[in-house]
Amino acid sequence: MQAIVFSETGDTSVLQLVERPTPEPGPGQVRVRIIRSGVNPTDWKRRSAGELPFPELTPDQDGAGTIDAVGPDITAFRPGDRVWVMLAAHNSPYGTAAEFTVIAAEHVFPLPDPISYDAGASMGVPAVTAHRALTVAEDGPRRLSPGALDGRTVLVAGGAGAVGHAAIQLARWAGATVITTVSSPEKAALATAAGAHHVVNYREAEPAAAIRAVAPDGVDLIVEVSPATNAALNQAVAANHATIAIYANNGGDTVAFDIRPHMMLNTRIQFLILYTVGAEALRAAGEDVTSALIDGALPVGAEHGLPLHHFPLHLTGDAHAAVEASVVGKVLISVAD
Repeated sequence: MQAIVFSETGDTSVLQLVERPTPEPGPGQVRVRIIRSGVNPTDWKRRSAGELPFPELTPDQDGAGTIDAVGPDITAFRPGDRVWVMLAAHNSPYGTAAEFTVIAAEHVFPLPDPISYDAGASMGVPAVTAHRALTVAEDGPRRLSPGALDGRTVLVAGGAGAVGHAAIQLARWAGATVITTVSSPEKAALATAAGAHHVVNYREAEPAAAIRAVAPDGVDLIVEVSPATNAALNQAVAANHATIAIYANNGGDTVAFDIRPHMMLNTRIQFLILYTVGAEALRAAGEDVTSALIDGALPVGAEHGLPLHHFPLHLTGDAHAAVEASVVGKVLISVAD
């Protein structure tokens, strides 16, 4: 099979297109023929620094394709099934930037027939992160479905990003009133296309006042990509018992909170990362995301607020560079037709 591999960390030049034997699935695993590989910031960060857990790795966590073979104990899947996958390269040398990957079956979910492989490969890290952020509130739901967030107001920071896009779509599917912040009219158009009820351009308006005009009692849940930058804003718009779910460190690695205002509001500050969130949370997210796909709640493409950027397998380095440069939209690698 053709695969992209790297055996040392560094810039995109460490990525090489090679021929490798097709891996065999073991107990608890399936082999997936990859049609689309999805690239996330975590993929270029893993490639660029740190120690490698294996002598050689294939990058990328997310993808979509068809089941090609199953391990001896697998009954939930059979060859030919359409699937989307997440965390393929976590604790494994086999990522999705290859014609085939072997992955734990618990990280594989059905891809309904009407849903494109582009959409399937766009789920994974962004959608599962968004699901986790929307289900960590003290008095909120642990699962998402239509009506699960009825009566709640959700603020999504950076609604034009991949996680922000998924958070808008999932929150709206679950019944929330969705507010999002963006930095330009172009990004505002994308967030609106994703389904946000209210979009605030923080460079053109005083964002706290604009958000309070929509949610005078404050927002119940904040999906936060830039906690250092947005700490004061979040404090200004949080409702009593609000949760601030932090999934990234854009804008700085440290953040300061004013204790007393948050104490008076019983604010919950919740950090999250998928690698250590646990199997139960990942399973719940995968199942709920699949349900949202079936309901047509997670479309992708520019007309739905998430422009797609396709690269062939041999240009995986360019795909990583595009994500590292913060291209707006979702970067996909077209591994097969």
